[in-house]
Amino acid sequence: MPKIILHKELFDFDSEIRKDYPIICGVDEAGRGPLAGDVYAAAVVFSEGVEIEYLNDSKKISEKRREQLYDVIVEKADAYCVAVASVEEIDSMNILRAAMLAMKRAVEGLGITPDIALVDGNKLPDLSCEARYVIKGDATSASISAASILAKVSRDRYMKQIAEKYPQYAFEKHKGYGTKLHYEMLEKYGVSDVHRKTFLRKFYDNQK
Repeated sequence: MPKIILHKELFDFDSEIRKDYPIICGVDEAGRGPLAGDVYAAAVVFSEGVEIEYLNDSKKISEKRREQLYDVIVEKADAYCVAVASVEEIDSMNILRAAMLAMKRAVEGLGITPDIALVDGNKLPDLSCEARYVIKGDATSASISAASILAKVSRDRYMKQIAEKYPQYAFEKHKGYGTKLHYEMLEKYGVSDVHRKTFLRKFYDNQK
């Protein structure tokens, strides 16, 4: 029989929080670092007793596994929402504020009001419910881990769609991150509409 991998400590963490806050949502973002594309965020609410095999920090899971888990999370969640902040918003307000805005949109889009939001990292978006940040939350809380996977998978799918519109940049390979290949494509083709102009100031300066 195949070995079942269940990171029970993630679910135990959430269970402890539910003793005081029955409805908790996990919140995480994906795409703060890339040179191109929107920043994504997700919020996820699970009922007590829900367990999902292989659920873990999205960065510790293969792309194939993340895609599989995406469907399971969507099926088992009481509520979930994926939201974005656009490239234009990133350039106008900076990436941190844009990521916070995407998280706020994700929580507000749940359709239910959580008793508390558990947010990955060390900053909190402006939410109408109580919120608590959890450092390395995607490896600590099942709800945050699930949110990290929804955000990551959604953004990767979006970057593949962008790659079809701008095939010359090979977005499907580097997902917009500042890899050697990406910079080579920028030098060859210049900056596109989906690039974050504020992230490319040094690149602009070097081109002058």
